[in-house]
Amino acid sequence: MMEDFAKDFRDGVDINLGVGYVNEKTIPVAALVEAIEAVAADAVTYRQAFNYGGPAGSANLVQSLRRFLTGMGSGRLDEATVARERLIVGPCGATSILDGLAEVIAPGIVVTSDPMYYIYCDALERRGFEVLAVPEDEEGIGVAALERKLEALNGGIGRIAFFYVVTVNNPSCTILSNRRRRALLEVAARLSRQQGRRVPVFYDLAYELLLHDPRADPFASVLPEDDLGIAYEIGTLSKVIAPGLRIGYLLGPDGPLMNAMVQKTSDTGFSAPLFVQEMASYLLDRHVGEQLRIVNAGYRKKAVAVREGIERSLGGVLEECRGGSAGFYYYLTFRDVETHPSSPFFRFLTRTTGEPAVDGPDGKRLPRVIYIPGEYCVHPQGDLAAQGKRQLRLSYGFEDVPRILNALEWIEQAVKFARETPVLAERSLRSVP
Repeated sequence: MMEDFAKDFRDGVDINLGVGYVNEKTIPVAALVEAIEAVAADAVTYRQAFNYGGPAGSANLVQSLRRFLTGMGSGRLDEATVARERLIVGPCGATSILDGLAEVIAPGIVVTSDPMYYIYCDALERRGFEVLAVPEDEEGIGVAALERKLEALNGGIGRIAFFYVVTVNNPSCTILSNRRRRALLEVAARLSRQQGRRVPVFYDLAYELLLHDPRADPFASVLPEDDLGIAYEIGTLSKVIAPGLRIGYLLGPDGPLMNAMVQKTSDTGFSAPLFVQEMASYLLDRHVGEQLRIVNAGYRKKAVAVREGIERSLGGVLEECRGGSAGFYYYLTFRDVETHPSSPFFRFLTRTTGEPAVDGPDGKRLPRVIYIPGEYCVHPQGDLAAQGKRQLRLSYGFEDVPRILNALEWIEQAVKFARETPVLAERSLRSVP
């Protein structure tokens, strides 16, 4: 679907609420220029920065990340814990860490939340893993639902490969509460003891640094409480500095899994380009505090404005709206309007209804609005499959507020159109290849 849009997307006309890009205004271009010049000028501190690096990551960046995690990282981790854990840098952002895990861990069942991080879960299933999606509530992955699903596995519980959760969930931006993340560790620890093997749990922190709601509780890591050596954290600098740096890291207990991940990174072609890692180290040591303040202030302002726009345009037709406290997504559930690609709602926003009054006269398309249908965000065999057909993920990261508010007005019209055109809905369904 995104490929179809990308080939003829019209900048300044069509509105992209689907792609999870950061806002261009948050990228510190001047600081990036300063960093590359500093790295190039200091061959002592940044030794052989334009040569091959190592598969575990730049020593400078590893130390900068350790300082950051115990300092600027909101104090969520103590120095003793960070010093105890191993930290490695992936070859190409946090996604490469996730890909590496799927390569070095034998296929089995992966337990995650529903709605799920669909990009990774789809990749896992293509690799031969089975995804067990557990519905989330307002605190994240549901513990009672998790226990029921584990019990239903019976003897199959021995096939669990690992647990994986995004702590500020993508797509819903539901925040995994501190007590819920501890409960998940306790479940994994109990399972590990029962089976006499380590069942790891991976906490994906992709959006944690974008906690911009002052009312939200600060995050607390479970790593200090991990006495079995099964908890790992996956982090990234993409959301707060620049995605183009491609810096992703894995923090957790040293041992066979970490060694295998380093070998996988070596097989891929070493960790991220060394000069880019050195730039990231420079930025973490000198600019990250102010950068975090600017980025979070900007996203907070957008989150509030977009939430007001959602209430104004869609408040009367929504069953639920999640998100808005961290990250840059809202996850909407409509009461009686379907959002999947065969729906009249989707056809309206993509201007593919076949009606000139909707699509645009004389073949000139009116503005289109891109979003991620909830059907893609929930597991197709999970508990939320039917509900997902009435949901969508809306990103307020990339576009500016006026265009997002304009898109919400188009979405409001799409709701009206969907409610008034049941015949078109049937025709659209038949026309889908």
